[in-house]
Amino acid sequence: MSRIGKKPVELPSGVSASVSGQTIEVKGPKGTRSFTATDDVTLSVEDNVVQINPRGMSKRARQQWGMSRTMVANLVEGVTNGFKKELEIQGVGYRAQMQGNTLKLNLGYSHDVDFTAPEGVTITAPKQTEIVVEGIDQQQVGEVAAKIREWRRPEPYKGKGIRYKGEFIFRKEGKKK
Repeated sequence: MSRIGKKPVELPSGVSASVSGQTIEVKGPKGTRSFTATDDVTLSVEDNVVQINPRGMSKRARQQWGMSRTMVANLVEGVTNGFKKELEIQGVGYRAQMQGNTLKLNLGYSHDVDFTAPEGVTITAPKQTEIVVEGIDQQQVGEVAAKIREWRRPEPYKGKGIRYKGEFIFRKEGKKK
């Protein structure tokens, strides 16, 4: 039995959900998101509570049960609070700044790296060494943050690069004489 799937998803005030077939659409103060579940589960909305139930007890139905509940919970979280990833830049001369919708990164290359924010994601640089990625889609926010981090991953010897805020980088000892 799915322990996650059993738990219903409660809709906070200001959030509404509607089910049509296997698609659930959630509307909130930050926007609208939808999710299409597989045929292995049934979705229902009663009294500001979204309930997900499996059709049968096959292994696939039970897997989809928990996953679908988590996806619906993420939709509700996204339209109420949104998602946020914070990145830190460490390294001499490494910095970031916003110019319109484009993030300009100086990362020690012979050229500046220009990263354009996709639709639905907001990128801000409150300091030269900080980047904040925000949006209502958790998957898209994480993907944009990972693409920015990919330009200069933190290296293990000096720790230079772009890292998630609070990320621990395992440091290595350099050469010995």
